[in-house]
Amino acid sequence: MRLFRWFSAEPIPAAYDLRRLGWRLLSDSRSTSPFEGHALLGLPHNLPLAQWLSLASANPAQRKWMMMLEVDESSERTRMLRLGFGDALGCGPSLDEIEARVLRLEQLAQSLPRYRLHGAIKLDLLAREAYVAGRAVGLHPREFALLWRLAETPGEAVSANELLYDVWRLSFRPETNSLAVHVSRLRAKLRTSGVDGLVETLPDGSYRLLAVGSRPALPLDGNLALDGYLRMGKEQLAF
Repeated sequence: MRLFRWFSAEPIPAAYDLRRLGWRLLSDSRSTSPFEGHALLGLPHNLPLAQWLSLASANPAQRKWMMMLEVDESSERTRMLRLGFGDALGCGPSLDEIEARVLRLEQLAQSLPRYRLHGAIKLDLLAREAYVAGRAVGLHPREFALLWRLAETPGEAVSANELLYDVWRLSFRPETNSLAVHVSRLRAKLRTSGVDGLVETLPDGSYRLLAVGSRPALPLDGNLALDGYLRMGKEQLAF
């Protein structure tokens, strides 16, 4: 059975209710996890400001699952598409068209890009390698998988449990420190390639890929000394 979500406060208008075509509505509209694989539909024009800001500030992996309805102005639809929303429609599409667009949105949202760019780093999923200024960093497959996962949501904390599941497919915390070891090796290789302070450890033990344009925080694990930060060049601080 096909599943979808609705994010507006008011009930779904019949014109947009995919349940008429056999879909099932998921009741928890607050959940926008990109890993659930369900489109999120709604009317943005009458949303409370706080909810709109929450949608607009969601990470790209979440926004690509969202379809905005009844956006009449072409300039507004263009703006929403540029913000990374999965689709934006004006008034009048048939329910069959909405279903076709939702299916296409899901297909596109589930597809993995071959490349991810983050500052001076280019990640190549096919080669499972990172490149800085065209030169390979020389990552182990697990190191690449860690960096690829963190690059999916740059600037956002990713818990150790999430990384263990997404990279190792483990649903429990092993007694070994394999995650910390791989993160340490990843940092060392990035540092050698001229990209320092990119992977941060947060106080709760989660990890975060420094957002482009942000200044690195002082590390918790002592891998970088204070004078190392003071010596960082302008190019490195751009990560």
